[in-house]
Amino acid sequence: MEPFRVYILGCGSALPTLRHFPSMQIVECRGKLFMFDCGEGAQSQMRRSGLSFNRMGHVFITHLHGDHCFGLIGMISTFGLLGRTATLNVYAPEALKDMLERQMKMFCRDLGYTVEFHAVDTTRHQIVYEDRSLQVESIPLEHRMPTCGYLLREKPGLPHIRRDIIDAYQIPLSQIGNIKSGADWTALDGTLIANAQLTTPADPPRAYAYCTDTRYLQHLHEELKGVTTLYHESTYANDNLAMAEKYCHSTAEQAACVARDAGVRQLLLGHFSSRYTDESVLLHEAQKVFANTRLTSEMDVIDV
Repeated sequence: MEPFRVYILGCGSALPTLRHFPSMQIVECRGKLFMFDCGEGAQSQMRRSGLSFNRMGHVFITHLHGDHCFGLIGMISTFGLLGRTATLNVYAPEALKDMLERQMKMFCRDLGYTVEFHAVDTTRHQIVYEDRSLQVESIPLEHRMPTCGYLLREKPGLPHIRRDIIDAYQIPLSQIGNIKSGADWTALDGTLIANAQLTTPADPPRAYAYCTDTRYLQHLHEELKGVTTLYHESTYANDNLAMAEKYCHSTAEQAACVARDAGVRQLLLGHFSSRYTDESVLLHEAQKVFANTRLTSEMDVIDV
């Protein structure tokens, strides 16, 4: 299977700490890099991760709180200093467009490449990016301002060729594409070789959902069916449930309820409040509801 990985660049919440960077991560899928949120220090964290600046062509912003987007203008500027020429696509709530354009006029003159802005309607679950192999969908969330999560989903792939059968019947390599598309093969003696004998099933498509910031939504699992790995904010433990409700955040236990009800395989916790110097309390509360849960930390690389 092709790599489908999540690189955690930051998993803290709004108040800066010495332990965590603010929200930002990069997902590698089908040879492309996609950034989800862009907190302060994004370009430095990308350097530490060893990821190529040039391969990253799409940035998805969930909402306009600073810990999710303050790093964007700095990263755009850094890309320009490095001589980038490829277009950078930014997907975010409409309100960011004017602000970003003003920042670029002030700090990013003669940039050398195009930044293309795509307004996202945070109230709708819809496809916001699509290519031949994958798509990214917006997921409506509820926070103190317009907010959405994102779901990156692979499209179904083609079946795998059985090379032993291909060689046995001396099938020309020029026919591989047709066979992957479902064609049978007729041998020289007239025997029909069914496609099912020539191939094995394609790998099941995988999907990754990024959901932060949001209050607990009892219906959210309905939007996440088929998701392989879920990243869900877990700002608080149950000892601060009142704070979670007041500030429209979720507890670790609530994140686990979403993962359980959605039937995902793996839950990643993040967006930790600075009040927790030991996040194991969050992990333990979540694992009581959904066993396959892990905490995230900067520089983690997680297979979807």
